[in-house]
Amino acid sequence: MKVKVVAVIGAGTMGAGIAQICAQRGWRTKIFDTSESSLQNSLKNINSFWEKGILRGKTTRDQLISWSENLETHNDIAKAVSNADIVIEAVPEILSLKKEIFSELDNILPEKTILVTNTSSLSISEIANSTNRPDRVIGMHFFNPVPIMKLIEIVRHEKCSKETIKIAEYVGLELNKKTILVNDYPGFATSRLGVILGNEAIKMLSEGVASASDIDTAMVLGYKHPIGPLELTDLVGLDVRRDILNNLANSFSDDSYLPHPLLEKLVENGNLGIKTNKGIYNWNNGVKQDRNDL
Repeated sequence: MKVKVVAVIGAGTMGAGIAQICAQRGWRTKIFDTSESSLQNSLKNINSFWEKGILRGKTTRDQLISWSENLETHNDIAKAVSNADIVIEAVPEILSLKKEIFSELDNILPEKTILVTNTSSLSISEIANSTNRPDRVIGMHFFNPVPIMKLIEIVRHEKCSKETIKIAEYVGLELNKKTILVNDYPGFATSRLGVILGNEAIKMLSEGVASASDIDTAMVLGYKHPIGPLELTDLVGLDVRRDILNNLANSFSDDSYLPHPLLEKLVENGNLGIKTNKGIYNWNNGVKQDRNDL
């Protein structure tokens, strides 16, 4: 199977990043969202990324123009997915919402179309079973920021066909990503480890073990992590991390996965990380500063 047209469902941070790399690959890329402002904001963020690349000498103006021509936005889902070889869903981590979308896509798309969910912790099997083509549904967990992070975690479920797995691996290769293949298990391989480390780091912060920046530095320099667990939590979004932890706690019936009270408090107060300019750190013009009010 060769990919020529990709539809991305959801114009948030992840959706925009996925659309960007698909457009850069040369695929006609259609972004769908019910919010026109979200669609326009996604184009703005993609263009800003490309402009920064030009300033750094990594890309050219001609490339920006060419890539931009591959992008289009839609608030009509049927038009967005028409002629798509593959549809990648990137909406919030709400199982009922994803199942609703996949059921709708199943009704309007040809049987051959591959359906992908970009989820970091939800059951691929449950999402797939909301369609009449579970064998053509697969998980592809991208990482933020999508244009920079090299990994895609491909998640297969028991009804997923070998052909669908091969197509997902092909897409990953074409997008210049490294793929790993994991089974459909709560938290998969990456989220289960990542959120536990982040939750423990938040617990240490609340106990006064060290400042947020010193905890992060310990993992960066002591364990060669490219980014500390607290900064990563701000990057991913505290609400996203909180939801993953709750999903794991419910899946395993294990309270040890429950979000730390400090994480819950920050989310309740709207401190979600970089996207709100305040999370575990204060963020001013992209520059992080330790908070002294936690």
